[in-house]
Amino acid sequence: MLQTIWATVKQGKIEPLEPIDLPEGTKVIVTLLSEDEHQFWRDSSQISLNAVWDNVEDDIYGELLEK
Repeated sequence: MLQTIWATVKQGKIEPLEPIDLPEGTKVIVTLLSEDEHQFWRDSSQISLNAVWDNVEDDIYGELLEK
């Protein structure tokens, strides 16, 4: 299973921005992003999330939960 995490580099070490539970020796792939690329992917992801979660078709679920 692929999992994406955000991390920063501090004193030459990659530090996740959130706690993660990985077994010792887990292999990872690190993709370096410039600040411009970081903002692009963040904005692009938000557009996709809004399309999934912010739509009138899903309003029926909110109505059902209120009953």
